Amino acid sequence: MSFASLGLSAPILKAVAEQGYQTPSPIQAQAIPAVLTGRDIMAAAQTGTGKTAGFTLPMLQLLSSGERTRGVSIRALVLTPTRELAAQISENVKQYSAYLPLKSTVVFGGVSINPQIAELRRGVDVLVATPGRLLDLQQQGAVKFDKLEILVLDEADRMLDMGFIHDIRRILKMLPPKRQNLMFSATFSDDIRELAKGLVNDPVEISVTPRNSTATTVTQWITTVDKSRKAALLTELFAVYDWTQVLVFSRTKHGANRLARYLDDHGISAAAIHGNKSQNARTQALADFKAGKVKALVATDIAARGLDIEQLPQVVNFDLPQVAEDYVHRIGRTGRAGATGHAVSLVSSEETKMLRDIEKLIRQTLTRKVFEGYEPTQEVPTGPGATSTSTKPKQSQGRGPAKPRANAEGQRRSSNANAGNGNSRTSAASKSQAPRPARAKSEGENPYANSKPQRQAEGSRSDAKPAPKANKGNFQGQRRSHSA
Repeated sequence: MSFASLGLSAPILKAVAEQGYQTPSPIQAQAIPAVLTGRDIMAAAQTGTGKTAGFTLPMLQLLSSGERTRGVSIRALVLTPTRELAAQISENVKQYSAYLPLKSTVVFGGVSINPQIAELRRGVDVLVATPGRLLDLQQQGAVKFDKLEILVLDEADRMLDMGFIHDIRRILKMLPPKRQNLMFSATFSDDIRELAKGLVNDPVEISVTPRNSTATTVTQWITTVDKSRKAALLTELFAVYDWTQVLVFSRTKHGANRLARYLDDHGISAAAIHGNKSQNARTQALADFKAGKVKALVATDIAARGLDIEQLPQVVNFDLPQVAEDYVHRIGRTGRAGATGHAVSLVSSEETKMLRDIEKLIRQTLTRKVFEGYEPTQEVPTGPGATSTSTKPKQSQGRGPAKPRANAEGQRRSSNANAGNGNSRTSAASKSQAPRPARAKSEGENPYANSKPQRQAEGSRSDAKPAPKANKGNFQGQRRSHSA
């Protein structure tokens, strides 16, 4: 099957070919012809399936045959939960409409609203937006929906998780009743179907992946380790496996900041990305990661939604997600478009229930690995069918772990967190007869040991102002906000 066989026009086919795509994915093969007939769509597709092109390509073709609007009226609206996803979709729209007489733009919070108002006044056919900023612009008279032909609600499940339901309903009341509705979600949960009742009319339902399935191209395994020594083990894994581009997931914003600083202090270039970062900082961090200037991008679940990183080889769960379904979304960042990927989870005994929930959800028992020198003091239950091995990896080409930089006091930090004995750092690949290092007992030796930083939970609106700091809690054991 080819894109031409789906009924797409020559200008769009030319743009698609220039992006290097030749064969449509399953979601594209089903969604594109259905959208072109004018039907409403309810599509369930996981991250990395090509769903963006599944609604963007036919939407552009339908718009290209109509009349251009004037003033601040738009013809198509794409609603997304996060700034990063909005920016990525907007980029795709511009790429695929390169040979069409259509204009598009993107609006989201965290940046000045004035340039967005000016852009809308110049005339826009396709608007990609986050709900909060769209409502701000509507209240200022900068955008009108009277000529709207197509509405796309992308990642509807995440919209609900982030508390956007009230904003979505406010927006729906402003739209003309006669329009085409395209709804995309990772799953068709009961909440999603309830939302769909007031949105789509006699929709075509499309599902290309089993619910909560993980890509077969992703190799998954976990390593058990005490939570106070996770950061030290992570630095070892970077050296042992010679990782150069890793997306690391942290449960909280504060945790992402601390881990990024720790990695950077130990010779691994890192940046954090989350809701409290300015849009410019988030954009720069992502650009540096894609360019190879940063090896580790530490992100919260919400901030990572919509990140499009081609052929990302490695994902690490520094903290397991509080919600099991988020594990599927996380590892879906790697192993895309048929490429192979790897997902590693650092699991402490405190996360046993989360691990069980994940394995139950994906109907798979993950392989356990224990790295020599990092054996946990409290074992993580293996469960039925699990395999567990003690691993003593060889250093790549004789290369040792990255050396830590000097700290502010001029001392060398020990990323292996020896318990105040002044000994030098012991590698995971050290001699088998070497004694197991004791757990860290002071913050000076391991910034993750016995620390109680303030918990920062991202607000329900991704484009809202940074949320105020909440009560303090244990860094590793604190519970995750639904939008952290």
